[in-house]
Amino acid sequence: MKPKIAVYFYSTYGHMYEMAKAAAAGIEEAGADAALLRVPETLPAEVLKAMHADEAQKAFASVQAARFEEFGDYDGYVFAFPTRFGVVPAQFKAFLDATGQAWSKGALESKPVAMMTSSAMQHGGQEATILGLIPYVLHHGGLYVGLPLSSGVLGGVDELSGNSFYGASTIAGGDGSRRPSANELAGARFQGKRVAQLAERLKGSKV
Repeated sequence: MKPKIAVYFYSTYGHMYEMAKAAAAGIEEAGADAALLRVPETLPAEVLKAMHADEAQKAFASVQAARFEEFGDYDGYVFAFPTRFGVVPAQFKAFLDATGQAWSKGALESKPVAMMTSSAMQHGGQEATILGLIPYVLHHGGLYVGLPLSSGVLGGVDELSGNSFYGASTIAGGDGSRRPSANELAGARFQGKRVAQLAERLKGSKV
């Protein structure tokens, strides 16, 4: 059977939704099945409205909501979330904090896990945010999948762009008006494809 890869995303203004969709496209390109799953919002409606995020979130409100009960049922994982002051947003962290049952069963052991993120500006904490969550992957026994040089999306200096060896990323701009660039989406697609390829190799094996 084809590997099934979960793409868990949390998005405020839609940037990480776009990156998650690109990762899902890469997964499908690799011949695996992608499950796009939305980590629920926890901010009150009035706060979202004050942040001018209420309209943006309508674009992905119908995407299937993530359920921690099914968290360990996949062959590989992509986590997509923005940075909040250099750390993982509370919404995504709250979901992960509910995955203790999967941990006790070793449900993520020897499975590939990748992360991608976004920030309002360059050097806005993207790498720190991903690095801060890698211990979670290690505690679950997962195998972290970064973004290698062979992706072709790193090292360019001719345009503003996210992406790093730690994972795909995008820059949203202070008002959220900048959308993910072709290079950033290519990074997300490559990382999703790589997770699927590794999941295919690891499926059924003992590492």
